[in-house]
Amino acid sequence: MGRRIRKRIPIMENVTVLDAVAEGKTLAKVDDLVIFLNNAVPGDVVDIQVYKKKRNYVEGKAIKFHKYSDKRVEPFCEHFGVCGGCKWQFLSYEDQLGYKAKQVKDNLERLAKIELPDFEPILGAPKTTYYRNKLEYTFSNKRWFTDEEIAKEDDLDQDGLGFHVPGRFDKVLDINHCYLQADPSNQIRLAVRAYAKANNLSFFDIRDQHGLLRNLIIRTASTGELMVIVVFYQEEKDKRIGLLQHLADKFPQITSLLYVINGKANDTIGDQEVITFKGNDHMLEAMTDFQDPTKKIQFKVGPKSFYQTNSEQAENLYQITAKFANIQPNQTVYDLYTGTGTIANYIAKSAKKVVGVEYVPEAIEDAKHNSELNGIQNTSFFAGDMKDVLTADFVEENGKADVIITDPPRAGMHPAVIERMLEMNAERIVYVSCNPATQARDLQALDANYKVIKVQAVDMFPHTHHIENVVLLERK
Repeated sequence: MGRRIRKRIPIMENVTVLDAVAEGKTLAKVDDLVIFLNNAVPGDVVDIQVYKKKRNYVEGKAIKFHKYSDKRVEPFCEHFGVCGGCKWQFLSYEDQLGYKAKQVKDNLERLAKIELPDFEPILGAPKTTYYRNKLEYTFSNKRWFTDEEIAKEDDLDQDGLGFHVPGRFDKVLDINHCYLQADPSNQIRLAVRAYAKANNLSFFDIRDQHGLLRNLIIRTASTGELMVIVVFYQEEKDKRIGLLQHLADKFPQITSLLYVINGKANDTIGDQEVITFKGNDHMLEAMTDFQDPTKKIQFKVGPKSFYQTNSEQAENLYQITAKFANIQPNQTVYDLYTGTGTIANYIAKSAKKVVGVEYVPEAIEDAKHNSELNGIQNTSFFAGDMKDVLTADFVEENGKADVIITDPPRAGMHPAVIERMLEMNAERIVYVSCNPATQARDLQALDANYKVIKVQAVDMFPHTHHIENVVLLERK
């Protein structure tokens, strides 16, 4: 039997990249064939190697650039192109905002197929670097080597502390400087790496499941508080104490120094005990009070708590949400997918009553604590699957909603939840979404009773394709 010869996939030459589309990809066309690319900018003229064929389109990679787009800017990070984050650094921020606004508009017009108003101008982020309040780094004893490192043919250090390379669960890119989180984040990571190397602390092997150091999580707050969590694979007491004490001595500004012993196969710590080595078991975050700008609302953020990762822009997002909701003192508000009750507590003083529902029980406990922390007494929080909790009996017991605020996960809302919302027949709905495609689908279902009045996109994550979108609906 003869050897099977693989059919060579042709290269498409001198193709102009036309547009930026969903998920950070760009689009080109050859005749009627649609091509999606990951490594090009609209206006580039490229040769494309196709690596995946689908029924209606193909996916490819630009392998040669004949002309660079005038939209291109020089990426500022040395890790750009290898690291999986900040994929849009080669686009100006102004162009990024333009494509994000277009993404929202295209999704709502194409998928929702409903009457829409003129969209509000997209709200850009005040900071385009050092805007995140949480980063999680991974230790690996088999780090990713760049082409430049391989070319040097030196005796390369195998250990790395940084981010997973896209598509490789077992490879970590060693990070020298990250522009996502403000100092002392970079100093802490580099100090941990240096101490580990100097004291022979082993980096984790994800494939073979051995090694001491697994993850490093750094959380910062606008209040100046700082949380550091070191995740170990197993307890080696002397080595653990040595590293944690080194951090405590070198960075006295750490207000919450915690550790976890995680012997599981995966990195999640949601089901693990978090132990306090020094300081508090939480940190405090704060936002300006919507009703009284001279005051602050505080939020307890624990090691497992969800909190919007861009604190400054989150405050702007919640201000827009509150303005759209236009809550009156005699009104009852339902905050669906309330998380740790951030929005619920933020708008509580404007309302008669706020009812929050969330799937994660620990988040609901945080929400209740945050109400107590701020002396808020008109909130009620309930844990459970939204479609199971939000029943006719629940609404009768907790009161009819005058305003509904909903901020679901990327998958959007379950049809049963939308059906219940239509039955509740609130005056207004404010729909906050991190996925305009599923938001468009849900808006189409809500169109039976509601009309879209305002649309406001908010950029929470510069240099990525992600976008938040706030929609105000009023009863027809």
